[in-house]
Amino acid sequence: MTIQEIQEEIVEEFSSFDEWMDKYAYLIELGNDLEPFDDTYRLDQNLLDGCQSKVWLHAWMDDGKVYYMGDSDAIIVKGIVALMIRALSGQTPEAILDNELSFIDKIGLKEHLSPTRSNGLVAMIKQMRLFALAFKAKQV
Repeated sequence: MTIQEIQEEIVEEFSSFDEWMDKYAYLIELGNDLEPFDDTYRLDQNLLDGCQSKVWLHAWMDDGKVYYMGDSDAIIVKGIVALMIRALSGQTPEAILDNELSFIDKIGLKEHLSPTRSNGLVAMIKQMRLFALAFKAKQV
């Protein structure tokens, strides 16, 4: 599935909720369903700067595709981590770098986050793209 197809799926899922409280509940559910984060990677080097809550993000490359795992100590942020992993994990570095993440605006996520959580989302996207850039550079 392409990043664009995944984004369309996410937008469709969120459009079934009328109220933002329901969307927050769905985010929490997504966070609860996130694959357990291996404590081996719960290191300072995997801790994101720019997030009010603690967010760990680890990436690796396998067969030309980038995979992510992540976690947060805040339940809504953990749901955002789950969304970002769903959108970008298992994609090529080029696809990660070339795709705009339009679903964030389409579901209204950024406008319903506090400024600190919004900054954390930007930091998360930046870090995921930096991982993709580093893996792309190693391929050359």
